[in-house]
Amino acid sequence: MKLTCDEASAICDKSQYNEASFWEKIKLRVHLFLCKKCGLYAKQNKIMSTCLQKLKDSEYPKTQHLNQDEIKYLEQELKTKIES
Repeated sequence: MKLTCDEASAICDKSQYNEASFWEKIKLRVHLFLCKKCGLYAKQNKIMSTCLQKLKDSEYPKTQHLNQDEIKYLEQELKTKIES
């Protein structure tokens, strides 16, 4: 039942895309309860996915690269979410 941090991060990634099994999610929750570093990873991973999805859904022109406004927006969102 014990997970390494590498295994936990892999399950965390799978869980975000609904690819983790029920048992993997249980093991991940136990690990996150015990390991604060992995808990921080999970929080940051969720924030990044949320920010990227917001950007993807936004009305910004679809380009190959982020413009300066998009970069500033993402930086501000990340700072706000990580500090809370």
